[in-house]
Amino acid sequence: MSVNSRLRIRFERSATGTVLHVDEQQPPLQVVRAFPSADAETLVHLHNVSGGVVAGDRLETIICVGPKAHAQITSTGATRVYRGDRVSMQKITICVGEQALLEYLPDPLIPYGGSRYSQVTQVQLTDDATLFWWEVVAPGRFSAGEIFAYDQLRIRNTIRSARPILYESYELNKPPACSGQTGGLSNLATFYACCTGRPQTFWREIESCLAEIAARLTVQNRILWGVSALAADGVAVRGLSATGEELAGHLKEFWRTAKRLITGHEAVVPRKTY
Repeated sequence: MSVNSRLRIRFERSATGTVLHVDEQQPPLQVVRAFPSADAETLVHLHNVSGGVVAGDRLETIICVGPKAHAQITSTGATRVYRGDRVSMQKITICVGEQALLEYLPDPLIPYGGSRYSQVTQVQLTDDATLFWWEVVAPGRFSAGEIFAYDQLRIRNTIRSARPILYESYELNKPPACSGQTGGLSNLATFYACCTGRPQTFWREIESCLAEIAARLTVQNRILWGVSALAADGVAVRGLSATGEELAGHLKEFWRTAKRLITGHEAVVPRKTY
């Protein structure tokens, strides 16, 4: 049975660090608790207690990171989109306040065979706000032989500050039944590193450093990486791979390097709860 669900959370800076407030949560979307992390950062796990996204679901997550707050958000597992004759939809709205930092590091999206899914993520950055965000999209369930067996996949991502930073939109309807048309590289990863107010020369330097990593990690016919400075306030990294595990490992290297160069702090991999 499909559901309508909304989760609204916000982070505020306090004298001792960053505090989580859960303003609204409707099952299956849920947050259980927050964990203190490094550099006065707070870690939160996003739960979908139903185990996945069912056909016809309408899910909405709203995240607000207040001024000077530092938050790290991950998920408890991959987002599994189940088979169905109706489109399931998920909307994620994020606001990062002045001098705040958000690391949004969800697990992969896995669209099952016969599924129909639409996801919209909108990010608003204010003055001197910092964002690290990765997204991994699998072609389906390898163990079940479902490679590009979903019926529809629609992804739209937007990042804005005082001006547009990124607009990305793609849709696959009845994609090819095998990965041959993609050269066997069927897993997609994207990483965004943004910080408002930095000059474009700064982002060209970041682009150059990350491009060196991309060149080192690229292996012909197995994994490809590319890096590009955005129109303003950020840089994007994109990868294609035959396996999701390799993508995940490489994403951490891009993230660690970008965080060190942009903030001067080391990245801390979020611990998982089960």
